[in-house]
Amino acid sequence: MNSDIRRVHHIIFLASVFCFWLATYSYVPIFSLYLESIPFSYGSIGIILGSYGVTQVLLRFPLGVLLDKLATLRKHFYVGGFVVAIVSGFILLFSSSFIWILTGRLLAGVTAAMWVMATIMYAEYFQSNHTSKAMGLLQFSTVMPQFLSMLTAGLLVEWMGFALPFWAGIVAASVGLLLALSIKVVPSHMETRQRLSIVSIIRSTVTMRSLLPITLVSLFAHALLFISIFGFTPVYAGSQGIGEGAMVWIMTAFFVPHAAASIFIALINLPPTLEQLLMISILMVTTITFLFLPLATGILSISLLHAIIGLTIGILLPLLLSQIASLPPASLKTSVMGFYQSVYAIGIFIGPYLAGFAAEQFGLKHVFTLAAIISFIALAIAVLTRLREGQRQMTDDASKNKKLNHL
Repeated sequence: MNSDIRRVHHIIFLASVFCFWLATYSYVPIFSLYLESIPFSYGSIGIILGSYGVTQVLLRFPLGVLLDKLATLRKHFYVGGFVVAIVSGFILLFSSSFIWILTGRLLAGVTAAMWVMATIMYAEYFQSNHTSKAMGLLQFSTVMPQFLSMLTAGLLVEWMGFALPFWAGIVAASVGLLLALSIKVVPSHMETRQRLSIVSIIRSTVTMRSLLPITLVSLFAHALLFISIFGFTPVYAGSQGIGEGAMVWIMTAFFVPHAAASIFIALINLPPTLEQLLMISILMVTTITFLFLPLATGILSISLLHAIIGLTIGILLPLLLSQIASLPPASLKTSVMGFYQSVYAIGIFIGPYLAGFAAEQFGLKHVFTLAAIISFIALAIAVLTRLREGQRQMTDDASKNKKLNHL
């Protein structure tokens, strides 16, 4: 852990992260139901839900490249994310037209794009060999506001109507803004960054070995989240006669193991080979679980299957984030993280869009069949990557043995 960083600095930073995601997710559990009540078609709902990912795709990598050159501005952009969240919240609160709601959700994506800066700034609180601990703590601070939102949003709507979750997001963004202004930034060493051109940073980033397969697995994992628990799970549960108040049980079933998984990853330090095998195993389980979800019609079966998905994705995401954070040299940290987060944001967009199409064409339950197919694709990428790295290791070992024998 960085000797200049004290416990209070961790508390302030993680509290700001809590508010960051609470501002973004406070209304997400009821958002699809709210859009359905306006009313919008499943296709329009899919577009609005997915638009959250569009601005992230467009902004995260360019911001990452820019802020590897201008690292001292990372905090400024992170603070700006809270300001945009407040504006987004007011637009969503007072609008009912498709264009304005789409605009508000796009701005929520602008806020989420600032997550690039948060992950790198917090990773610098730790020594490089404790990256998994940093990412596990960040993931836990991400999951808990999501869980709180899922736990309370339906009840708030039942008690006081659809407006209250949006107000909660605005308040959380305002508190987060004050906390973000108070966070401590670890000083960056700018010499290497200043020597690198923008073109060199981009070329070095996109050609980095292992970056693309890790990023693609994350793309599909985020698509799964925004197809299911952050997308069409509330709509599907509602179609099975489960009310907004009872939805809390499904959300609890998903987020308790999801949060526990983040703490588990923060407490252990697995070697890379075991991390890869664990990722393959949990993707197999996730694929099978999604295949069974269209058969689930009661609150117990839906909750049980979502608990399994919450656990598996809760392990997968911090593992992927840790691998990305440990991959590049210091001069490319924000660029690599920006590339990673830009590409996986495609899953946030395309997942709900494809799910909305699947719901209209084949029926609502087949959004989970689509999720199973996506999970299987991620599994295939993880298996192929493991095989390729195994072959590369065997080739390297054979080359070393040949040199030793020659000597």
